[in-house]
Amino acid sequence: MTTEEGKTERGFTLRDDPARSGTAAESLPHIDFSTFVLSIASSGLYHMGLAPDPSGQSASEPNLPLARQTIETLEMLEEKTRGNLDADEAKLIQTVLYELRMDFVKLER
Repeated sequence: MTTEEGKTERGFTLRDDPARSGTAAESLPHIDFSTFVLSIASSGLYHMGLAPDPSGQSASEPNLPLARQTIETLEMLEEKTRGNLDADEAKLIQTVLYELRMDFVKLER
């Protein structure tokens, strides 16, 4: 459904934002399942102090409760999407979870 202000989709009105033209927002990757999983995984690495923040500043002190919550979020996502992912997506979430869990265990010791 198209309106004067923009396109309505799933209850949201989408509009072209002239302020965003020519900005870094145009160079952001398309969001699909893989980029979503990798984004969450990046948060987990940041909370473990193993990755810089999005602005590129050095890694923070580990916050293990937040890192654990991030891992649990990915576990929930894996459980809720089981049977609905293609082979590459399923392998990605399994691999990311394995790596995050191993990093977490190393830090927890």
